[in-house]
Amino acid sequence: MHCPKCGHEQPDGKSECQWCGVIFARIHPAGPDLAPTEPSPVSDPTIADAPLPALLKERLLRVDSDESRLLVAGRTVVYLVLLVWGFRLMTSTIDSNYVGESFLHLINLPFHEAGHLFFSPFGRFLQVLGGTLGQWLVPLAVLCAFLVKGNPFGASVGLWWLGESFLDIAPYMNDARAGQLILLGGVTGSEVEDYHDWEVLLTKLDWMQHDHLIARLTFAIGVVFMILALAWGGYLLVQQYKSSGRRQASR
Repeated sequence: MHCPKCGHEQPDGKSECQWCGVIFARIHPAGPDLAPTEPSPVSDPTIADAPLPALLKERLLRVDSDESRLLVAGRTVVYLVLLVWGFRLMTSTIDSNYVGESFLHLINLPFHEAGHLFFSPFGRFLQVLGGTLGQWLVPLAVLCAFLVKGNPFGASVGLWWLGESFLDIAPYMNDARAGQLILLGGVTGSEVEDYHDWEVLLTKLDWMQHDHLIARLTFAIGVVFMILALAWGGYLLVQQYKSSGRRQASR
């Protein structure tokens, strides 16, 4: 069936629109002859004329009216943790390596090392770069998986994690010339030749003099991703609270 107000398609038998939240009984009195079974004209010309943006909007901003208040409350707790923790991470400095000393660094590390193994058949350069790619691709895969499953809030958490992973790799880039960070194995880059990923990569690219700039740009990209994730998740939570409130009022 289609919503008579916004034209959003959804399963039959719903009492209110999953997209705009309108209660069907207030538009059409109950009765089999007046049930909105046929598509109604779409009031939003953007959705009518541009199916791809409409599809993206559906995936990115979908709010399920059947979600319980308890689920929304749980998501709010997760959001507040990410908000406070994210603020602390984003306001830290690259030199402090606060991100690299956080709990999430231990989560990123296995994916970093797995990336080296995964990209090893593609040559030495990609094998070394694969560590960084590995810890970026996993949260990106989480983001995409939640979008496919129709859970945009989960996808926003994946985007937050992706941003954090960019922050996490920035101190490693920043250390390319100095080689002072303690690496896996308990040694520093200055102690073992051809061991520090970003020393190897930037040397091969002849970009070693730009290590601090590359690190700052990477950190900035991570901050942007985290801010977008928090804005996205916050918007979804507000809409979910409104939707659950309308459902409670209609009972």
